[in-house]
Amino acid sequence: MLILGIETSCDETAAAIVKDGRRVLSGVVSSQDEIHSAYGGVVPELASRAHIKAVVPVMDRALEQAGVELKDLHGIAVTQGPGLVGSLLVGICTAKSMAAVTRLPLVGVNHLEAHIVVNFLSDDPPSFPFTALVVSGGHTNLYLVKDFLELDLLGQTRDDAAGEAFDKTAKLLGLGYPGGIIIDRMAGQGNPEAIAFPRAMMDADSLDFSFSGLKTAVITHLKKHPLDGPDVDRRTADLVASFQEAVVDVLVGKSLRAAKMNRTGSLVLAGGVAANSRLRQKIQTAAQEAGIRLFIPEIRLCTDNATGVAAMGFHLLSRGVRSDLDMDAYSRMPSRCIMRHL
Repeated sequence: MLILGIETSCDETAAAIVKDGRRVLSGVVSSQDEIHSAYGGVVPELASRAHIKAVVPVMDRALEQAGVELKDLHGIAVTQGPGLVGSLLVGICTAKSMAAVTRLPLVGVNHLEAHIVVNFLSDDPPSFPFTALVVSGGHTNLYLVKDFLELDLLGQTRDDAAGEAFDKTAKLLGLGYPGGIIIDRMAGQGNPEAIAFPRAMMDADSLDFSFSGLKTAVITHLKKHPLDGPDVDRRTADLVASFQEAVVDVLVGKSLRAAKMNRTGSLVLAGGVAANSRLRQKIQTAAQEAGIRLFIPEIRLCTDNATGVAAMGFHLLSRGVRSDLDMDAYSRMPSRCIMRHL
């Protein structure tokens, strides 16, 4: 089965063709970083307008790269949520129109599931069941994944997502956008032990996350120690390295705890923050020491893209799941619509 995937949940316009849920024939992403960099974050209205301009050319390039035409496809998958509603609707309306014209089956895909499923687009995919950490700008969730259509939510952020904390801290420091990439790069020049920022682990058995206190700790530190003077570059590098270390320690600690509690033996990392070099390094070391098998996607598959959407679409369509042409977009994931199997 050849599935076209369409992704417009936030500020990346993407399309991909995936065969049988495993083989990527094409993947095209149009970034909006240049548009939003002046504002230090994503502006929803600007994101929607950029999607409208980019979505058809991006799909055309994906089809061309794959060497296929619309008549060769067996289905269309599109991100239904979570995400920015205006952005989601661009992709959904496009997918609906194509499905109506071609009479191809249509299915809405959960954005977080798509992130997890990209780990199956490799020569060495994970086996069920496994523990999964989905960590991005909008989400920090832990799942027990029993099957493509069966996930149990183990824990989630109570406030800021990890990626959101990175972006807000970068904006606070005037470092630019996207903040996570900039902090990752700068942190390599700093001392991660320079500042003792808090690690919000909450109670001993909790698998939930909280990063708002860390953001407050950065603000408090800056009030006491303003970033000025001749050594400002070194001090800034030390600050972001220490901040990043605090985030990574919590992510690694809770992920390993979840894997051990559920005795899965396997841990999957997914989402945009999975591209962070320090997180990849520390979680690999921790997993190896714990005897847990770790799966991390290629960096290009960590950030928002349509390959996971197409792959997840294959698994849904092959099991008879279909979406009607009146399907809607969802900024969150109420159990009655998208999180159908939780």
